[in-house]
Amino acid sequence: MTTSAPIDVRHLIGDQWRSASDGATFETRDPHDGTLLGQVARGTADDGRDAIECARTAFDEGVWPKMAPKERATILHRVADAVDEHREELALLETRDGGKTITQSLHAEIPRVAHNLRFFADYVAMAANEAYPDGDLLSYVLYPPAGVVSAISPWNAPLMLATWKVAPALAFGNTVVLKPAPQTPLTANRFAEIALEAGLPPGVLNVVHGYGGEAVAGPLTSDPRVDRITFTGSSATGVKILQAAACNHTPVSAEMGGKSANIVFDDADLDLAVPMSLRAIFGGNGQVCLSGTRLLVQNSIREEFLERFTAEAAKLVVGDPKRPDTFMGPLIEEQHLKKVHGYVELAQEEGGKVVVGGERLTGAEYGAGSYYPPTVITGLTNESRTAREEIFGPVETVLGFDTEDEALRIANDSPYGLAGILFTDNLNRAHRMAAAWKAGTVWINTFFERDLRLPFGGEGISGLGREGGQYSREFFTEPRAVTIRLRR
Repeated sequence: MTTSAPIDVRHLIGDQWRSASDGATFETRDPHDGTLLGQVARGTADDGRDAIECARTAFDEGVWPKMAPKERATILHRVADAVDEHREELALLETRDGGKTITQSLHAEIPRVAHNLRFFADYVAMAANEAYPDGDLLSYVLYPPAGVVSAISPWNAPLMLATWKVAPALAFGNTVVLKPAPQTPLTANRFAEIALEAGLPPGVLNVVHGYGGEAVAGPLTSDPRVDRITFTGSSATGVKILQAAACNHTPVSAEMGGKSANIVFDDADLDLAVPMSLRAIFGGNGQVCLSGTRLLVQNSIREEFLERFTAEAAKLVVGDPKRPDTFMGPLIEEQHLKKVHGYVELAQEEGGKVVVGGERLTGAEYGAGSYYPPTVITGLTNESRTAREEIFGPVETVLGFDTEDEALRIANDSPYGLAGILFTDNLNRAHRMAAAWKAGTVWINTFFERDLRLPFGGEGISGLGREGGQYSREFFTEPRAVTIRLRR
């Protein structure tokens, strides 16, 4: 396939590529220049119900959940191999659809897609199990698949986060209905094609496109035939999904928003802390839920750190994401750019000072694109809305502190609890902070490193539940206790 002509994106339900039941479509456009990339089926509630029915049949009557884990692993490895074979194609689709830089798409996110598939395929086959002999009693645990999984994925890391949900769900023997974000449907569509070609049985993975509310996502969160819901997105949307799922007691794993603190102590290696902190806020075009959006710098080094940080932020290359030297591409869409800039204006009303960036980028290089520069704001407190609400853009709020206790208090003074970042050479401090930090993940002298065996999720309004390794097994299966009395 090529990426030059608009793509006809349809639902995959079973082995059929379908238009929306009412024929409606919507457009997906390149946020760099507004180029039309595809016409996408705008799913209806009927489409969602059809996809669930197909997944239900594939689970209840098909071979996938009955396969041995090694059999499923063989197929998932073939899908991963096919992803590797199409890496450049998928990376370009991701970059054009969502504005992600080609460097990140090609060398980080699409390789992680294949890694997601391989990791969970192998984990299921090799995971340890519990057995408890007790005299003439033997008790053990089974992990049968839960059933039909609704997977609702976001636009900021489209295929990587979609397969973070799809891979474990499939590996443990479930069937899936995936709804990618309407802003970025292209890689999910192509991945579904690749998966079928690689031998994934029809109906095991279904993909529907469209919006939430009463549209296609409605049944995915409220239909009693759905056994699990896994969601990544905003906290507000997550609450609605939890409310819909509650009617059927459907378990939900929800990874939602963040307002993570990035703390730099005066004993930190600034040659490490400065570039890592830049990546932690401006990487991914600033549209990363894990971003260190509250930068806390110990006052004794604040001036030195800010001088270096702002100087480097101003040098970051913003432009066409298809260029290999670009560090930041466009924001996802015009509406989102307006939201981000609105927070910058709010920060100034709250007494903040914009020391880098703060205005939309215009001119021939940026054309019709939704471009916003790296922006650094000082002069606020942690009580300001700008420091408390999720902006989801390349906007850093810089706060000062004097003591470890003060830094921890500020970090935990947030309704969010997704991640934390800490730079220090004091090992005891690092352990103390990690133990007391209200965050699902704490990085020390690094950022965005992931071992897929670890739990991933958030505290507070950042999420509900954990996924990864054994935590994914617990969510995507129905653990069953078996006790046998043995005859002597």
